[in-house]
Amino acid sequence: MDRQAITDAILALTQGETDTVALMATVVCEIHHHHDFADWTGFYRVVAPDLLKIGPYQGGHGCLVIPFSRGVCGAAARSGRVLNVPDVDAFPDHIACASSTRSELVLPVWNGAGKLLGVLDLDSDTPAAFDRDDEDWLVPLLAQVFEKAE
Repeated sequence: MDRQAITDAILALTQGETDTVALMATVVCEIHHHHDFADWTGFYRVVAPDLLKIGPYQGGHGCLVIPFSRGVCGAAARSGRVLNVPDVDAFPDHIACASSTRSELVLPVWNGAGKLLGVLDLDSDTPAAFDRDDEDWLVPLLAQVFEKAE
């Protein structure tokens, strides 16, 4: 996987775009089709206080609604922190949207004004599929892409 090539493609495709859903759809498509271990890639959008709903995604069906109080996505939204879970069965209150998921990386997504837009969720059927390099790559990329998002 060439992280720089994926970054370059995402930045080129999203240049000048401010619509949150359009940005999410583009980011998800590029990451899902180029990350070696992403079996499900998607966004959960903040739609009400303490509530996430499915946004653009690639892969099988995702959960439609996730409260901030449940699962890895809810915990990442609630805490505002990246959560890298190498074994989802060891995470208390993990929501199994797909029984094949073994590991998960969830990153909060903020716009430049500090508004939480949602979370990016990468699921893998491979245990411990995501590493610190994924976090170090995606956190600044998401900040740049969603800087001017509405």
